[in-house]
Amino acid sequence: MAKTAIITGGSRGIGRALSLKLGELGYNVVINYRSESSKAKSDEVAKELEDTYHVETLVVRADVSKYEQCEALVKAAVERFGDRIDALVNNAGITNNCNWIDIKPEAYESVIATNLMSFLHMTHLVLPYMVNHSSKDEQCVICNTSSVGGLTGVINQADYCAAKSGVIGLTRALALEYAAKGIRVNAIAPGMIMTDMLRGVNQDELNALAATIPEGYIGDVSDIAGALEYIFTAPYLTGQIISPNGGFVLQ
Repeated sequence: MAKTAIITGGSRGIGRALSLKLGELGYNVVINYRSESSKAKSDEVAKELEDTYHVETLVVRADVSKYEQCEALVKAAVERFGDRIDALVNNAGITNNCNWIDIKPEAYESVIATNLMSFLHMTHLVLPYMVNHSSKDEQCVICNTSSVGGLTGVINQADYCAAKSGVIGLTRALALEYAAKGIRVNAIAPGMIMTDMLRGVNQDELNALAATIPEGYIGDVSDIAGALEYIFTAPYLTGQIISPNGGFVLQ
């Protein structure tokens, strides 16, 4: 029987690469989208998963910053694929890029809700479908997307850094709490990765950005997908923060 994975924020950039990696690993994949403008992207990823890896998919509209919509997402996954959820990838994220004097409370509350609270909500709801089925030989996996911003400070990203630091704390605490139950919890903390946001930056600025990285270049989404594959296939790995960042931040 194929395993089931839920991924939040799985239709664009790093999230798309992670969704496709889940399919490559043989998981049926549940993807959420928040707005109608995101539905087409989610449907495209689902079709690629089905055509390329011959897995089943489910696309569900859900704003994961809201607990009741997370409930609906998990319920839809269970109704479609059964009451065992083998993997959860918490990847939803937004950013404000604003200095702390000018930022509005509703803006940083939104970042915390999406980048941290959604991780709490989804893990709280999915764990019951893991604890009754996982074991040393049949592990379940939770992977949280943090950031180098959770490891170090970033100018104009105080709320984002706070959320991503919180993700690291959540990861480590849950890893300890559920290790004996056969549930592994790890996080990926990406460095600067080439996504649509960076592609729109001035080329000179992009080159200057790359020059700050010891390896001398900006990473690709495949680097993050590769980290996910390692996390999923390393049975002795839990409570760890893997940061593909080209040496930009050393742990």
